[in-house]
Amino acid sequence: MSLYSLTRRGLFAAAASTALIAGLGLTTAPAIAQTPPGVLIVGQIAEPKALDPAAVTAVNDFRILVNLYEGLVQYKSGTLEVEPALATSWEVSEDGTEYTFKLREGVMFHDGTPFNAEAVKFNFDRMLNEDHPYHDTGPFPLAFFFSSVASTEAVDEYTVKFTLNEPYAPFLSNLAYPTGLIVSPAAVEASGADFGRNPVGTGPFTFAEWRSNEAVVIERNPDYWGDPAGTEAVVFRPITDANTRVAEMLSGGIDMMVEVPPTALSEFQGEGYQVVEQAGPHVWFLILNAKEGPFADKLVRQAANYAVNKEALVNEVLEGTADVAAGPTPPAFAWAYNDSLDPYPYDPEKAKELLAEAGAEGAELTFYVTEGGSGMLDPIPMGTAIQADLNAVGFDVKIETYEWNTFLGEVNPGLEGKADMAEMAWMTNDPDTLPYLALRTDAFPENGGFNSGYYSNPEVDELLEKARVSTDQDERAALYKEMQEIVQDDAPWVFVANWKQNAVTTDRVENFALQPSFLLELEGVVKN
Repeated sequence: MSLYSLTRRGLFAAAASTALIAGLGLTTAPAIAQTPPGVLIVGQIAEPKALDPAAVTAVNDFRILVNLYEGLVQYKSGTLEVEPALATSWEVSEDGTEYTFKLREGVMFHDGTPFNAEAVKFNFDRMLNEDHPYHDTGPFPLAFFFSSVASTEAVDEYTVKFTLNEPYAPFLSNLAYPTGLIVSPAAVEASGADFGRNPVGTGPFTFAEWRSNEAVVIERNPDYWGDPAGTEAVVFRPITDANTRVAEMLSGGIDMMVEVPPTALSEFQGEGYQVVEQAGPHVWFLILNAKEGPFADKLVRQAANYAVNKEALVNEVLEGTADVAAGPTPPAFAWAYNDSLDPYPYDPEKAKELLAEAGAEGAELTFYVTEGGSGMLDPIPMGTAIQADLNAVGFDVKIETYEWNTFLGEVNPGLEGKADMAEMAWMTNDPDTLPYLALRTDAFPENGGFNSGYYSNPEVDELLEKARVSTDQDERAALYKEMQEIVQDDAPWVFVANWKQNAVTTDRVENFALQPSFLLELEGVVKN
């Protein structure tokens, strides 16, 4: 019998309590059911797309993956600084194009096969080389992170060398990101395209089962090379409706909930709960289709930025849990953030003037909104408020709402021929990541990037290319700050909010902390 089967009775009892709370119309209640001992139940915001770290892009999925897999390096707790993980040390050549890693010896994948340099080479060749026999187990949408890698060489059993085609400042940071997590080559060979449903890594937890739209279950790895995990198992439950997640938390159906709706935070201020907050590099924005339709005109894009009341969104809809965004770079990257830029002010009259100048009064817009998703905050109320603001200045906005993974399937391939605008949020690891993947001309969706609005400015392209190859942080900062000025004026997005992430746990949960990376590291968590 599976662990999940053993815990189902406790889960269903908790779910019944949730239904009772909802049925009675109660907004608060003590935890009237308890989750099983030794098992941490986490309320996730959506069903994962897959459990292959090279094949997914959403933080919702990464929150599971970082507990199953490890990378050569990882983010030091509480920071975005890089420290050893499966690699114990590394050296960088003087010209910044060779990275040589010494690997941790004696580490085994969950399937009993050894972790070594050949395994590392397999991982990066699978992602980057189209002629690799398992490249067809992708696609690998964030392979852009490692586009500078010319070759990966297994020097000996526990030494691996990456040769880059040019210096690349974010390389170590990208290795620490979940796209750099190392999977078992033998498991990929055994499962092929189904590896994402049968994950095998080296991490503190092993995969137990995945019941679609019910739960992903991971269990403590008894053979882990490091300190053993603090819980017997973790159950990740996809609860897409925010109000239902809150009710589950109040009823005792889950032990932990990420991305608490701002309107519900006050419910958890009393005894029995712990609210955890952590700043990080997040930006919430509207992608505008700059290729066709009204937003192909810069004046209309600027009008949208003036039309949306961002202060009302962050203070009323988000209840002060975010700040108004001024551009594409989050202020959490203090060294690269252009603090001389002010956000677009709320100025509906200016918006009307720009629309009149562009001859775009009454422009009809299709607006993609999601029900929920990684870092998306409160997307339906936000979308409705944005629609009202845009309509008030002369747009005619029609909303289409989608479940998160369906939404990504519509937005990521590009808005051309489908929509004029779409909500989006990114949590990133380096000031290079978001603009390079979503604002460059070469990052159009047909090239494998995430520039779903088809923004193109050769000056921005040049600044981004220069910044990523510079090894001088002051020079990189100056380049990113100049890029922010240009992008803010071009307005390919409506810049809305920078969020401070949050989570809530019951008081039975100890040793839990949120990370600036937005990842959910649970190996040290204990449930009493």
